[in-house]
Amino acid sequence: MKLVFVSGRSGSGKSSALHALEDCGFYCVDNLPEPLLLHLLDTISVSPDFEKTAISVDIRNFDGSPDQLTNTLKTLKQKNIQYQIIFLDSDEDTIVKRYNASRRKHPLSSEQCSLRDAIKLERTVLAPLLNNADLVVDTSTLSVHDLRSLMRTRVATHKQNEVSLLIQSFGFKYGVPTDSDLLFDVRCLPNPYWEPTLRNFTGKDKEIAEFLDKQDSTHQMLNDITQFIERWTPQYQKSGRAYITVSIGCTGGCHRSVYIAEQLTKHFSDIYSEVHLKHTQL
Repeated sequence: MKLVFVSGRSGSGKSSALHALEDCGFYCVDNLPEPLLLHLLDTISVSPDFEKTAISVDIRNFDGSPDQLTNTLKTLKQKNIQYQIIFLDSDEDTIVKRYNASRRKHPLSSEQCSLRDAIKLERTVLAPLLNNADLVVDTSTLSVHDLRSLMRTRVATHKQNEVSLLIQSFGFKYGVPTDSDLLFDVRCLPNPYWEPTLRNFTGKDKEIAEFLDKQDSTHQMLNDITQFIERWTPQYQKSGRAYITVSIGCTGGCHRSVYIAEQLTKHFSDIYSEVHLKHTQL
């Protein structure tokens, strides 16, 4: 049985993620009270009709108690129930904007607790799930379509005992992706942005590739990053990690990081069956 828990802060996109898994043939359960969770798992674990199950877990399920979350996870391990936790998150400003747009009430907000305070409190309560998550997804810059696509490609089709590698480029000027497992700064490489004839191209274009390919530092950087990932990915796998997100950053996220991410993806696609590429700023 493939069991996936979808969790995260309210407003981060859990419903959209669950709908994506449902479209992929998962039996999905949303907002199940904690006392019923173990009973449900006992039932579906012996039935062939629930080969793929996804359960949405949020602050409403555990009455705002971190201890309940921790105890439930311990019980699952004691029962030898194998599961994956997908944790969705967004930055505070994005969640506030989403709530203001939807005009819905946050589960923890009240006259004594503002929306921002509720968002911070929720993250504290959900810390056990975040700390045990197999995959953390920052949805701050993702559209609903992007999120559903990610759930299909990285979660629904993911095979047990295989690593899912995401290589993403980004621009430091826009902030560091919070879902990074490994992060490499390539801002020390020559910047095509300062070449007027190259400025409007991206790292996916041959003009940028030719410029960077002429630099010895590019080859040295690419070789070092490749060796690091090759050396340590098997160790991540041995520790039980099924998902690894590698972030490559330059200043604007359009030239150097894109080129390096493209080259890494080509290399590791020959080694692993699940390699995904994302250009955050393109």
